[in-house]
Order: sequence, then structure tokens, then C-alpha cells
Amino acid sequence: MTSNARTPTILVVDDEPSILDALQKVLAKENMAVRTASSGQQALDILRTVPVQVMITDLRMPGMTGEDLLKAVKALTPEVEVIMMTAYGTVENAVGAMKLGAYDFISKPLKRAAIIAAVQKALDKHALVAENRELKAQLAAATNRPIVGNSQVLRAALDMARQAAGSSATVLLLGESGTGKELFARYIQQHSPRAARALVPTNCAALPESILESELFGHEKGAFTGAVRAREGRFLEAHTGTLFLDEIGEIPLHIQVKLLRALQEGEIEPVGGRLSKVDVRLICATNRDLSEEVKAGRFREDLFYRINVIPIRVPPLRDRLEDVPLLADHFLRIFAGKHGKPVSGFTEAALYRMGNYGWPGNVREMENAVERAVVLCRGGLVDESDLPPELRDPQAGHGRQITFSVGTPLEEVERRMITETLKFTRGDKRLAADLLGIATRTIYRKLESGAQPAEPAPRVESESDEVIH
Repeated sequence: MTSNARTPTILVVDDEPSILDALQKVLAKENMAVRTASSGQQALDILRTVPVQVMITDLRMPGMTGEDLLKAVKALTPEVEVIMMTAYGTVENAVGAMKLGAYDFISKPLKRAAIIAAVQKALDKHALVAENRELKAQLAAATNRPIVGNSQVLRAALDMARQAAGSSATVLLLGESGTGKELFARYIQQHSPRAARALVPTNCAALPESILESELFGHEKGAFTGAVRAREGRFLEAHTGTLFLDEIGEIPLHIQVKLLRALQEGEIEPVGGRLSKVDVRLICATNRDLSEEVKAGRFREDLFYRINVIPIRVPPLRDRLEDVPLLADHFLRIFAGKHGKPVSGFTEAALYRMGNYGWPGNVREMENAVERAVVLCRGGLVDESDLPPELRDPQAGHGRQITFSVGTPLEEVERRMITETLKFTRGDKRLAADLLGIATRTIYRKLESGAQPAEPAPRVESESDEVIH
């Protein structure tokens, strides 16, 4: 019996009525639904109206031959597995049918056991392909997520990513955990000349050091204990496509040497194997300061320069809090649908709490917080009581920290404090004035004097740095 939960449908095509009748009886005894057709055209008419898992067809028929029917089926309904049968079985016939997409080839006179075995295997393959297709669709839905936001700092990072996408240069994505570095990697790949080819994501921190080399570069059979068969690594899997190495700072030094060769020479060396050429566009990501890792001797300097061709900093959520309402709405629609909750938005109090929080876990933390809120929400709007406790804590204060280097002019400090506070209040000047403890007219006066949102001064790592909350 097949593993399919539903009764499978088998289509039998032959110009001999006796063959149709015999196969119908054999397959019906195996609890399969059987449809018959005496010509290729009749078979196509059935395929257009009836879901069929496997088709068994004679190779030599008047009018449309079995080979022509096979070509038509693979064009119209490629998911149908096709078994060819003929009294003129030769190697050439079998090879030709397989090249056109046939699953199996059996010769007349037909044997009951052979027919049943071939159909069962074809049904198993059909079920496996269908399951794989569904999983790929789910994966695509999960991974092809949009990058949500309209803040200036996010747009600047996306603009650089778009420019880098058209080249073959190695990109290094820098940023904290949860900022969406893999989304940026997918964005670059989707806008690159390799968009139609594979993107192979690899989290180097999640792979044990003992198998990391094999996972990246592959291994030959017998290369080490337990290597019972050869295996292609992630580099070969990404050949002609894009390889994304997340948390590259976790790769040990002895593997960094092989990675450097792959970048410099376009060659990889499987464990226990020989050098082979590979064509891969590399995108790397890390939440570490690799320049400090180089100084500490934990990361090769030559490899650092190889991967640091185009560095792109993915901004933390606290630096783009103006994107919080957009992100919150995006996640709310996703989780309201997922959990079947009639939730349509957020109360002002909830949005204020979310916009006033620092989000140390970045976008990933926000995604989890919104899902929790949607699940716990009892009405049509998420209220602040539905949010996680840390967001409701009045001691949490403003999430964003503004850092000024010693010597920053006071006028510049005032301008930046006002513009950043206005981002928190979403343009509400009265609320911003209350938070800053100044008169509303002072905000108008400062803005009218030509104040523009200034770019943050570079942080100087010094004990004398002043941090204003």
C-alpha cells in the first residue's frame, strides 16, 4: 500500500482494451482509483479535469505516441509521475523515456508484481515531491520577508546594499543580533545577477567546530570516522550562486586559512579530497568587532581585509525608532492571521510604550513581543497591558541613548536632543517639550533657527564620553 492518506488515482493509457481491463482490475485490488484512456488525446482530456498521481502509458500507440504523450504531460502536469510500458523494450527506449521525464520503464508481457511495485514507487516519489514543494513554499514565505521601515538610517543601508548587489564583491554585514542581517543578505542576492541561483545560508556559530570544515568544504568517503559516503559542502551547494556565512567571527583559525584560499583562488579543498574550482559570491555577517578580533589574534588579518570589501552596518532598532509603528503593524497583520485573532491595530498607549523602549533584542525581540500581544489581546486593539512586562516598566525610560563626544558644541547637543525626542513623540511638539522640560515655543525657535537632524558624531571609546539618556 502507498503511504498516501487519500486514495491515489492512476491513469492507464493503451489502445488495447484487454490491457486496460487487466490493469484496472490489478490496481483496483490495491485500493487505487483507476481511470482509463484508449488514446493520448483522451488521456490529456482526463488529466485536465482529474487529479492524477501516476500515469501508465503504452509507448507505441496509433496517433499520439506514448513518447508524445509523455512530452505533453510533462508540459501540462509535470507533477504526474509517468511509467512507460511496451512490448518492444530496449535500452534505447528506456534511456529516451527517462530523458524525457519518465519515472520508470516496464516491458510487456506485464507481470502483476512488477506493475504494483513500479506504481507504489512512483506514488512514493509523487508524495515526496509534493511534500518538498510545500516545504519550499513555506520556507520561501518565511525567508522572503520584506525589510520594513522608512527611516533615513535604514534607507541609507539599503541603498548601499542595492549598489553592492550588482557587483561580485564580498559584502560584510555588521550589526547586533536580531537586526535582520540575513534579510539584508537575501536583499542583496535578490538584486544581484545571481538572483535566479541559490542562496545558501550558513550559521557558523550553530555548527560544532568538529563538523564545520566538512559542512563548508565537504568531505570524501572515508576521510574520517563516520564518513561512510562523500558529501558536498556549502560552497559546492552555492556554486554559481551566493553563500551567506552568518557569524563568521566564530570560525576557528585553521578553517579561516581554507576560507581565505576559497576567496583568493576560487578553490576549495574537501576533507580528504583534492582542490576543486568553485564560483561563489560571498556575503558575510558578524555581530563582533572583527578589527578587535584581529588585534586579539582570533581572526586572520588577511581574511578580514578580504571580506571587508564592502562593509554595511545594519542599524539597531533603537537607532530607527521611527520605524516601530510600521514594523508593529507588519507583525500584527502576520500574527493576527496566523492565530486567527480579529486584532486590527494598537492603542495609542501601546504604541507609545513600543516607541519608548530600547529594544535590546532588536527586530527579533519586537516580532516576539507583537506575537505575544496578539495572542493575549482580548479586544480589537492591542493595549499596553498586552505587551511584555519590560515594555510596560516605567523605569525603562527612553530606549535610545544619544552619545556625544567630549567637546561637542552645546548648540549641536540641543538640536540633536530636540530632533531625537520629536522622533519619539512622532512629531508631537507639545509632548516633546514636556519630556525635555522646556517650553513648546523653545522647540519652535530652535527648529526655525535652522536645526536639522544631525548625523551622530563618531563614538570615541573613552571613559570621559558623556551619555545623555
